[in-house]
Amino acid sequence: MPREGSNFLSAGSLARLGFQETDVAAARLSELGPPASPVVAILGRTADPDLALDALVRLHAAAADGDVLIQALEEDEGTAMRLLSVLGMSAALGEHLVRHPEHWHELTDPTLGSTRPAAYAVRAGLVAAVGADPLAARPVSGSDYASAVDALRVEYRRVLLRLASRDLAHHVGMDDIAAELSDLAAGTLDAALAIARAKVGDEAAGCRLAVIAMGKCGGHELNYVSDVDVIFVAEPADGVEESAALRVATHLASTLIQVCGDHTAEGTIWPVDANLRPEGKSGPLVRTLASHRGYYERWAKTWEFQALLKARPVAGDLELGREYVEIVGPMVWQAAERDGFVDDVQAMRRRVLEHIPANEAKRQLKLGSGGLRDVEFAVQLLQLVHGRTDDKVRQPTTLSALSSLTAGGYIGREDGRTMHEAYAFLRTFEHRIQLFQLRRTHVVPEAEAALRRLGRSLGHLRNPVLELEKEWRHHRREARRLHEKLFYRPLLAAVARIPGDGARLTTEAAKERLAALGYTDPDAALRHLEALTSGVSRTAAIQRTLLPVLLEWFADAPDPDAGLFGFRRISDTLGSTPWYLTMLRDEGETAQRLAQVLATSRYATDLLEREPEGVKILGGEDSLRPLTRDALQTEMLANASRRGDPVEAIRSIRAIRRRELLRISAADLCVPFGVAEVGYALTDLTDATLEASLRIAIEAVEAERGRPLPTRFAIIAMGRYGGYEMGYGSDADVMFVHDPHPGADAHEASSMAQAVVNELRRLLALPATDPPLEIDADLRPEGKQGAMVRTLEAYAAYYAKWSAVWEAQALLRAEPVCGDEDLKDRFRELIDPLRFPAAGLGEDDLVEIRRIKARIEDERMPRGADPATHFKLGRGGLADVEWTIQVLQLQHAGAVPELRTTKTLPALDAAVAHDLIAAEDAEILRDAWLLASRARNAAVLVRGKPSDQLPTDPRERAAVAKVLGYGQGESTAMVNDYQRTTRRALGVVDRVFWGS
Repeated sequence: MPREGSNFLSAGSLARLGFQETDVAAARLSELGPPASPVVAILGRTADPDLALDALVRLHAAAADGDVLIQALEEDEGTAMRLLSVLGMSAALGEHLVRHPEHWHELTDPTLGSTRPAAYAVRAGLVAAVGADPLAARPVSGSDYASAVDALRVEYRRVLLRLASRDLAHHVGMDDIAAELSDLAAGTLDAALAIARAKVGDEAAGCRLAVIAMGKCGGHELNYVSDVDVIFVAEPADGVEESAALRVATHLASTLIQVCGDHTAEGTIWPVDANLRPEGKSGPLVRTLASHRGYYERWAKTWEFQALLKARPVAGDLELGREYVEIVGPMVWQAAERDGFVDDVQAMRRRVLEHIPANEAKRQLKLGSGGLRDVEFAVQLLQLVHGRTDDKVRQPTTLSALSSLTAGGYIGREDGRTMHEAYAFLRTFEHRIQLFQLRRTHVVPEAEAALRRLGRSLGHLRNPVLELEKEWRHHRREARRLHEKLFYRPLLAAVARIPGDGARLTTEAAKERLAALGYTDPDAALRHLEALTSGVSRTAAIQRTLLPVLLEWFADAPDPDAGLFGFRRISDTLGSTPWYLTMLRDEGETAQRLAQVLATSRYATDLLEREPEGVKILGGEDSLRPLTRDALQTEMLANASRRGDPVEAIRSIRAIRRRELLRISAADLCVPFGVAEVGYALTDLTDATLEASLRIAIEAVEAERGRPLPTRFAIIAMGRYGGYEMGYGSDADVMFVHDPHPGADAHEASSMAQAVVNELRRLLALPATDPPLEIDADLRPEGKQGAMVRTLEAYAAYYAKWSAVWEAQALLRAEPVCGDEDLKDRFRELIDPLRFPAAGLGEDDLVEIRRIKARIEDERMPRGADPATHFKLGRGGLADVEWTIQVLQLQHAGAVPELRTTKTLPALDAAVAHDLIAAEDAEILRDAWLLASRARNAAVLVRGKPSDQLPTDPRERAAVAKVLGYGQGESTAMVNDYQRTTRRALGVVDRVFWGS
């Protein structure tokens, strides 16, 4: 065995072992006599080898059997590890050992590393130490008050010494250590109460007194040094008046507080804090059961019920304590139904953050951002909301509750694991900080020596300060992230608003509730619920959490039955995917948007059923923002290029279009968008679809013919498509133009151009699960009788010889959108003189336009349609407004360049700016056009198919009203507003267009 002068005493060896003052360490080791190598090596494994060695030297000198101590350390590695680990971490326990050196023998117990002491045994030892009967907890000896108080402190430190050695040397789990500390506190309270009874004397028999632990002690998760939060409950003994009993009980309680908190020659234990009692510091220290009940039923605030979640009888009359818990327990689990409960809890957490001293904020382990309170508040809020109907999550201990919440599906598995790890680290870190001086602190020290000691105690031996800071930052960041995710989850507030009986889906109660909520077929709805929630799988558990809230949200929308049915179909498809239900549970806004979409819009629901993964689109503002044409076109072409077959290529393009239609319609329903935003988004989507599809069609024709396309090709958007004003039910009105390359055979160029058009239309019309993109070329020269595609020269010849005024009017909205850039520019140059005539509109042409408009109104209005509510052809509807503005363009665009636009409202703005129409008239036309466009889009969203009429079905009409921003039961107001707006517009049309 190496002795003095061995390598263990060299400066280099001691430095490698972690000693900072190597010369001092070598001298102190010499004081102990020839040191054994195991002792020196174990000193090097402690948190602070210098601190451990200094305390060991002092203990050796103070102990009557100091040499026996050193010999025990040499011979028993377990004893050495336990003692030296404590001395290297806790200066306070080192001082205790120097004052009571005989206690080092406590650490020779070989069972310390494997056996947790029983709570009853700890209590019995504490009570006996103060001279009381452990069975009755009543004084039996003649010990005076001061001696009993000191004896309690010495016994408390003796037990704490054993506990700390288990923690540091045997790496007992943080939760077990916290539970042992709680048991030690409970026994201490009982022993302190025994001392108080002795001091009070015979009067103490006049009352029953129970001590209820709150906070961490109540939750079995106490720190090494913390206030022990309590509430005192008393009842008179038989034959004693209540007032006299309460006076005695108050004397007992206040004496107990002094016993634990006073400073004596043996120090203090910890403060007993009774401020969580009713009315806090202003309220009586002790109350009866009836008084407590009355207060909590009438006056208690939200935070008081949150605190009661951890209430546990620990000392005194335990039967009385259990009666108290039975009284307040049901109130705790009803607290979440209080108005603004979730908001109150969240606001309380924010207030805690705001009151942290600025110089502590970044190093506050308990109260700061990413600290222990973040985890505890999140867990407690989830417990209080979901514990009303699920008693499995009612555990008072944070980690146990977190485990149950995770098992029940209220928290994701990965989130639960990460939060567990963060909390366990933070609590262990807190324990290590407090152990040093046994002081109540939650602030991470800044001194490097302290950080070095803490880092080594947590296993970071190589670079303890940097590694500790890195680990702390990681867990703090994760704790904060998960706190914000869970604590501010919108779903919580929605669940909390549901009455307790509504959150539990029993058969008959569910039917009645469904009918009351507005479900027209409660039996069918109940079948959907049973299908979604039956079984013991995690999926079913999460569904049971979600559905009570979703049922409320469906009921707030126009068609609850459709919402629930759509949710079941999507869940049947996606229920087994790992992200679907997790997203709905963790991102309440996504769930609410899904409910709104499913119970409002058949159009969006159909898209979702065809593209279930589109649920992800509902996750946030950014995901609802439509993609640009360039982004869409790039994605479509990239996807298509990976398919060799034109049919598969076009399916990939149409799948992207289906996804984007869902994005646009969901944004319109949830954000919502304006008419202009919807029009631009749908137009960009159509542009990208046609551009990508055109390339596929050209490549297919070229492959079939075995040669390149001998002509340039372009697509001209017409109508609402050309005006960037497409709606959900709009066709793609287009014309096709080509221009043969120089020297190309004209017949072959026309043949291949026609083949491209045919292939493009065939591919886009193939049966598929997405809405078709209808290509309508009826606005081409000669209409349905004319050639589908013409050369630029043929267009020029036709317009020069045969063009009618209606074609010039149609060309007002012509916009080249796809194909060859040069050809698009040349086509625009060709048509500009026709649609923006320099001489304006002749009187004969104006008469012709009015004649055509009158004929359209007579012939095209569908049979049975109501002219007062038809969006397109109705009185003051879209056609009336658009034709009025187009006449102004034909009359004045030759002289007013600002009128040369394909867009309706910008043209109207230009007309106002140039005094071509009164501003008030323009405002009336604008209001009518916007309302009719919005209502037309809303009708398509609700019905799932093109619609030009306000629905007559009451539920559909209510849904349209909802989409337009009207409240429940305001569909009649919507109709009245629509008719009033269009009636005013008709008056302007009569004057400006018809000249009346």
